[in-house]
Amino acid sequence: MIVTTAGKFDASLTEKARTAAAEMKAKFVRRGNDSIQTLKEKYAQDIVMIGKNKTVYHPLHSDEPFFFHPNSSMFRAKQWLRGEGDPLVSAAGLKKGSSFLDCTLGLASDSTIASLAIGAGGKVTGIEESAAVRMIVKSGLSIWETGLKEMDQAMRRIEVQGGHHLDVLKSLPDSSYDIVYFDPMFEQSIQTSAGLSGLKQVASYSLLTVEAINEAKRVAKERVVLKENRASPLFKKFGFKVIPRSSRFWFGTLEKRSAHV
Repeated sequence: MIVTTAGKFDASLTEKARTAAAEMKAKFVRRGNDSIQTLKEKYAQDIVMIGKNKTVYHPLHSDEPFFFHPNSSMFRAKQWLRGEGDPLVSAAGLKKGSSFLDCTLGLASDSTIASLAIGAGGKVTGIEESAAVRMIVKSGLSIWETGLKEMDQAMRRIEVQGGHHLDVLKSLPDSSYDIVYFDPMFEQSIQTSAGLSGLKQVASYSLLTVEAINEAKRVAKERVVLKENRASPLFKKFGFKVIPRSSRFWFGTLEKRSAHV
């Protein structure tokens, strides 16, 4: 993977790109006058372009770039701010001051809503294994302006952590987060959504395991929450209590008092 800058030379942007390259264990290349397509042809690698207000991922074998955009959570945020509630907030039992660990951060849609509901007194941490996705989403959360002050503040409060969710869970103390959350459906969305097709090569497709669920229950003070397709066998496999909805996806909960699976 190659990391470069947008457009004209800018010392601060170059330093930002070098830092990003080091974090992703990628190679930094000066942009010069080369187009992104020229860089693809020259290096035969994916390109991450660092700009002042946007980080963009350009996959080698696709003409569809990927960049962070909170459109998937905007509608939900507006509903929440109107006092209409949100299914994740209800299923997880989130309240002001709660702590929420998102083990499958993805585009941070659910973490953004959780942060909005929890408020400044709470804590939201999102785990993302893919270095490219993590860099793009982390950058987007820190600089994107939606026009909704409360939502912008909620995005800024999200802490993004790298690594596999199982490794991170194992490193955490008992009962260190009120809620531990999994959304394997994000992986399905990448496979089926044309708008996310550029992510297919860099996204993490880790399967949910019994060990991960048991670690999540150890770390959770209150409950573990799973978002899945309504027909998913994972609810029954791991003993989640399903919360039926009219939507194609359902939530399931494992209360802390439940026995290990």
